[in-house]
This record gives sequence, structure tokens and C-alpha cells, in this order.
Amino acid sequence: MTRPVDHRSDLPELVGLTLAALTDGNRRRGGPLPRGGPSQVREAIRATLGASPDRASMLPQEGIGAPAALTALVSAFAAGSADPADPWCAAHLHCPPLAVAVAADLAVSALNPSLDSWDQAPAATTVETEVVAALAELAGLDPSRASGTITTGGSESNLLGLLLARDAANEPTIRVFRSAAAHLSIDRAATILGLASRPVVVIPTDDRDRMRVDLLGQALAAHDGPAVVVATAGTTDAGAIDPLPDLVAAVDDHRARLRHRRPPGGHRPESLGWLHVDAAYGGGALFSDRLAELLSGIAQADSVALDLHKLGWQPAAAGVFLTPRPDGWPSLRAAQADYLRSDDDEDAGFPSLLDRSPRTTRRADCFPIAVTLRALGRGGLGTRVDACHELARHAARTIRADHRLELAFPVTLSTVVFRYRPPSTAARSGEPPAPGRLDQLNAEIRRTLLVDGRAVVGRTRTGPDRAVQLKLTLLNPDATPAHVDALLALIAATGDELASRDHDLRDDDMDEHATDEGGVP
Repeated sequence: MTRPVDHRSDLPELVGLTLAALTDGNRRRGGPLPRGGPSQVREAIRATLGASPDRASMLPQEGIGAPAALTALVSAFAAGSADPADPWCAAHLHCPPLAVAVAADLAVSALNPSLDSWDQAPAATTVETEVVAALAELAGLDPSRASGTITTGGSESNLLGLLLARDAANEPTIRVFRSAAAHLSIDRAATILGLASRPVVVIPTDDRDRMRVDLLGQALAAHDGPAVVVATAGTTDAGAIDPLPDLVAAVDDHRARLRHRRPPGGHRPESLGWLHVDAAYGGGALFSDRLAELLSGIAQADSVALDLHKLGWQPAAAGVFLTPRPDGWPSLRAAQADYLRSDDDEDAGFPSLLDRSPRTTRRADCFPIAVTLRALGRGGLGTRVDACHELARHAARTIRADHRLELAFPVTLSTVVFRYRPPSTAARSGEPPAPGRLDQLNAEIRRTLLVDGRAVVGRTRTGPDRAVQLKLTLLNPDATPAHVDALLALIAATGDELASRDHDLRDDDMDEHATDEGGVP
């Protein structure tokens, strides 16, 4: 019997065209992102897609063919993208993926396995199982007992952590406690799971963006029901890591107090208190001998979220969810589909990962991770983590040395938060500062750089007055201190130019009590 034609025979030619078009698009862009801002990018992409003012659809009656479509669209896509491999693309937790991981990702797309049944993904089922075990061991969990799954990222992993906590408690009185710096996905997950009927308890942070354990203890003492405490190992703004050992102790104390008050029987420890660690950013520190100690205590968590499309240099999506308990997934086990999983098949040795994810069709995103772990090892990945950490420390030193720049937090991982303050000029006596102008200026610096296509710089708000800050998230280990210095010099020079046009900015505006009452456009 003759096998059908494998249309992947065109793949070598099309991959070659793709690589050439990527090079052309990168050349056309010429920097970390396209010039001109949203309107120009939108019009350029619409034109390449075939859309026009009088015809909104990009779907022609007759196609133009694979080579033409691929060449035109890949080139336009690259020209209109932010390039995380550019040293001046430094706004977000947006990493330049390793070439070896990108190549492995191509194999996944070509074979198209789905992890909802063994017969769709024979090899990938084993690959994911082994990747989960390796990462569980890296986090200090028992790999022979721990379970987990590859997810779309921290948001899905955090949803799973709260889901397992809710199922363990099996009570409507469970309440979520998280820091003021926790990721927005925590509140979203609480809403999806019906846990927000009792509002999420927000614990203030200290001056380094870490949860205040003393205030958490007070909040837990006032709650007589099961609790899920969400620790953050790597806050999005500051890269701060909550004091995990202290949070472990706080959850243990809550469990002990409730066990003492409740009748014996029917309450496992995790049913009264659950600690979920959102280490989507900071989990990469586990690869580093220098930084791994920052995550001391993570092995005592009830669930953990990691993200290897941050400090792991994987193509998105490469999230990871881990739990030390192999049997803690009751909600996902409740719904079954005989066409995907049956007990007699499992008894016969055909494993199923269907109960490890809320998704059914599930791409083998484990495979690029597996290739990367084998290719670089912990040492190779740890070297890259350390390089990013050193870049951030260098940036902090440069900021401290420039009187126009002001550091907001000490460096923990690879994030640097700061703001521009204009140099002193002659003040107009008796005239109050323009409210919020310093905030507006920092926001304008960032937008100017974006529209010019010169740099991708982040922004956030911090402190009691919610002041606008600029942010560098340094995830490119191939960048150099010279790149960082030039970027900071560009930011300061752009601020100088914008401030020189604004006659409202005077010495008085440098007052520490400047507010943002005027808002930021």
C-alpha cells in the first residue's frame, strides 16, 4: 500500500524562505521595534494582509501561493514586531528564545502531537512526564511523587494552584491571601473559581516590594476558615521575592490553629491552609548557584508556578505547574471521555495525561524545554541567569551615578525600576509645582522612545503616591554593560529634551511630595 504524499516535503524550502524573510524584516525594522507608533504599524500590516479601506477581509477568493504569502507576511511581521533579541528591547518579561529551542519548536509544529491521549502523543507523553520530574527535583520536590503539567504560562499555573487549593479545602469558606504586588492572574483565577465571593485579602508590601509577613499573620488570625496564601517569587515590577520560609511558617501556624479548634478527623493539613508560590519569574533563579538560595522554602509549598519563557529562554508558551501531591487533582479527574482515556487502557500500560490540565488539545510545549535542558544543562542556564543579574546590578550602579535618574528598588533578579528627574533649574519663587508633571514626563519619555522605534522601556507605578516609574527587565544575557549604559543615557537625554520644552518644570517639581493628581495621558 502506497503511503499518501507528505506535504512536509515542502518544509525545507519554506523554512529557507522564512529565515530569509525574517532577516529582511529585521533589516527593514532596523531597531528594537517599528517606528511610527500604533497607526503606522497597523496600516503596514493591513496592507500586507490585503486589507484595505474598501475591503476589510484579508481572505481572497484565490490564494497567492505559499512562497509569496510566506515571504511577504513573515517579512512584514518581523518588521512590525518588537525584537527581544535587541539589547534595547527591555520592557517586559519577554525573552529572546534560544535557537535550539526554536528549532525544537519547529519539530513540534511539524509533528503536531496533542497530549490529551497517548495515541496522539506517544513520545511527548513520556517527554512531559520526565520534564516535570526534572523540574520538580530542581525545585526540591520529590520527583518520584510530585506531579505537574506544562501550561500556557503563569496565569494558567496560578489558576491550577488555586483550583487544587479549593478542592483540598472542599469548603466555601476558603479565602485567598496575596500581596499587593502579586500578579493580576491571582484575582482573575479567584473570580473564575468562585473564590472572589469573599474578597481576596491584599497584604501590603514593604519598601522592597515583598509581602509583610507580620500583616499576613494578623489577617490569618482573623480568619477561621481554610486559607490559600499566594507567595510571589519575582514580582513583575521589582523582581522581589517574598520571604518564603516565613510564609511557610505562617501557613503552618494557621493549619495548627484550625486543627486545634475543629473536631478531629477529615482534615488533612493542606485542607486548612495551602501555600502556592508564583515563581513564574523568579523560578529561573533555581538554575543559578548564586541565586537559588533566594527561593529557599519553595520545596515546602503545596503548589508552584514556573515560567521558562522568562528566565529559561523558551518560545512561549513554556509555563510549568508543580505540586508535591500526585493525587490532588479531583476537579480535573471528575470529567471523563472514553474516547481519550479508559481504565482498561491504563491498566494495559497506556498512560494518560488528560487529568493534568484543564485543556484537552494540548501542544507538546514540553519538547523545546527538554531539548534545552539536555543542550545547556543547569550550569549553562545558570550562567545565563547570572549574566542577566549582573546586567541589572550594573544598571543600578549607572543609575545611582547619574543625578537625573533615581532608583526605586534594590535589584533582586534582573529588573531595574527607576525614574527620570530633570536637573535643577532656576525656580520661580512662590509658584507651586504643576501636580503630576513628573509622572507625565516619565510616561512621555517611554512613549517617545516607542514611537521613534529606538527603545522598548517599561513603566509601572510604585510607592504610596503611585508615582510613575520606568522599568528595564533585562532578559538578554548577550547584552553588554555598554548596551545598558547607552540605553540609560538615551533615556536621560530624551528626558532632558522633553523637560527643556516644559517651562512648568522647576526645582519645586523635584519635591518628594509631587503627586499624579493630574493623571497620565
